[in-house]
Amino acid sequence: MQYVKFGRHGLDVSRLGFGTMRLPTVKDGEKTVIDRPQAIGMIRRGIDGGITYVDTAYMYHDGESEIVTGLALRDGYREKVQLTTKMPPWYCNEEADMNRLLDEQLKKLDVAYLDNYLLHALNRDTFRKLQSFHYKDFLRQAIRDGRIRRAGFSFHDDYDAFMTILNDWDEWDLCQIQFNYLDDREQATADGLREAGKRGLAVVIMEPLRGGALANPPGNVKDMIAAYEKQRSAVEWAFAYVADHPEVSTILSGMSTPEQLEDNLRIFDALTAGGLTEEERAFCGELKQAYLSRMPVKCTGCAYCQPCPQDVHIPNIFRPYDQSKMFDSSGRFQWEYGELVKKGFDASKCVQCGSCESVCPQHISIIDWLQTIDREYRDMVK
Repeated sequence: MQYVKFGRHGLDVSRLGFGTMRLPTVKDGEKTVIDRPQAIGMIRRGIDGGITYVDTAYMYHDGESEIVTGLALRDGYREKVQLTTKMPPWYCNEEADMNRLLDEQLKKLDVAYLDNYLLHALNRDTFRKLQSFHYKDFLRQAIRDGRIRRAGFSFHDDYDAFMTILNDWDEWDLCQIQFNYLDDREQATADGLREAGKRGLAVVIMEPLRGGALANPPGNVKDMIAAYEKQRSAVEWAFAYVADHPEVSTILSGMSTPEQLEDNLRIFDALTAGGLTEEERAFCGELKQAYLSRMPVKCTGCAYCQPCPQDVHIPNIFRPYDQSKMFDSSGRFQWEYGELVKKGFDASKCVQCGSCESVCPQHISIIDWLQTIDREYRDMVK
């Protein structure tokens, strides 16, 4: 296992972090629950294999993840790791809820303190809410009374929102961002990653495999990987790209099987910052372009076409359709578009007035694509 500095904080952490959002599950009647013996065994095996960073959250596995993580960290394992969990802003309706939630989480995890406590999945709206609840005073007090050691945030929005949050408090200790070779210009972006690193924050990476999508590439990407002189699996390329960035501390992986865990332990034995050559970095860029070339519509989500007079949610139709073609997987598109159909926001409501096409900066043939997408969906659900 490779170890790196955890921002400015004077400690080393494992390059691989154990994310507990995708633990193994079993059916319990009508409900899916965590397979506790297997999950506990995997977490402990990961720690025995060198992992020193464990990440969970209030909402993972319908609230069960924190409990199982706490069980796994008994018998001396708690002292071997940096333990992180996250406060859900959507359950904060008043200022007092922040303390209530933290105390509940400490009880569920059965620990006296957290090494790292993150405000979960911040975007512009949730951050404004927590600002109104004086989040800085809450986090400072939690550090003073020993319930947490470091404070940070996880993030899902764009670069400007990321910088707004970063600039709001000079006492942030860490941030958790989505980053991979497809998303280097999305969400916090590579620029945000570098800025956080420059300020001394520990930067923890989530979704290095894009929710597993980069582990199972479509045909053209798979062929490129197989033909490249340096033989790596799709998973290895994705992890190597993220690990190459010196600002990155820990890279989270949500492991669901013992086989995934063992593969990751093997991969992370060799991953280092600056470990890619210039040619290999360029190849990662080529992989990204190969994925992007599969997107037929190429909508940027600018929303100039909104609002539609008929309330057709055009960007929300194009995004999952492009994603389904990029990853050669139609399931997510079928579900998302089906939700729009239920709400009456789907492409069948288009009357071909053309108001959207007149303002589209990408000059997309919106009307034609709406008809094509709706037709494909109807064929799927026949």
